[in-house]
Amino acid sequence: MKIQKAVAVRVVSATLIAASLGACASTKSVDQKIAEAQAQTNRKIETVAGQVEDLQTKQKATDQHLAQTDVRLDQLSQESKDALKRAQEAGVLAKGKVVFQQTFSEDRVKFKSGSYELDKAAKAALDDFAGKVKALGEPYFVEVQGHTDDVGGRKYNDDLGQRRADEVRRYLSRAQQVPLNRMSTISYGDTLPVATNKTKAGRASNRRVVIVVLE
Repeated sequence: MKIQKAVAVRVVSATLIAASLGACASTKSVDQKIAEAQAQTNRKIETVAGQVEDLQTKQKATDQHLAQTDVRLDQLSQESKDALKRAQEAGVLAKGKVVFQQTFSEDRVKFKSGSYELDKAAKAALDDFAGKVKALGEPYFVEVQGHTDDVGGRKYNDDLGQRRADEVRRYLSRAQQVPLNRMSTISYGDTLPVATNKTKAGRASNRRVVIVVLE
């Protein structure tokens, strides 16, 4: 009888110990799962935070690019702004930007009063210009603008400015093989002077051709 009681006590004790160990194992497993879930949540939070930071960085870069573009647009001359607008409206640009502008006045392209003919010095200057354009390596568009002094009437100066622009376009095409379909011309006549027309030097400065190169 005593032996049976002892066995029974041992069985109960073993059962209790097993139950206790099982409870400990179960608690440990739950803790492990909680820890794993927390770690996974932390990783997701870190991933989202990284994505937000990346988006903020990209937005900042975009804002800076737009700000720089605005500055460049503000710095453009009236001739370049007009040329850019016309080229955009015509749909001839790939990037919609002004690459550079070059003005040919009395110091390089000499137009005598009432004349649109190019002399040797003018042709040499245009040869240099064509080399710069060809070196771009990108599809480009060129607008040639003719300007005059105020000697003569408005219609006369409009026509003279157009002849000067056309002569430059013709020379660039024939001598330097700049494609005609990548160039346009326009006359400003005497409407956009860069100097006073009251002096000889001022009138000479106003007799000019402005070439705007765009992409």
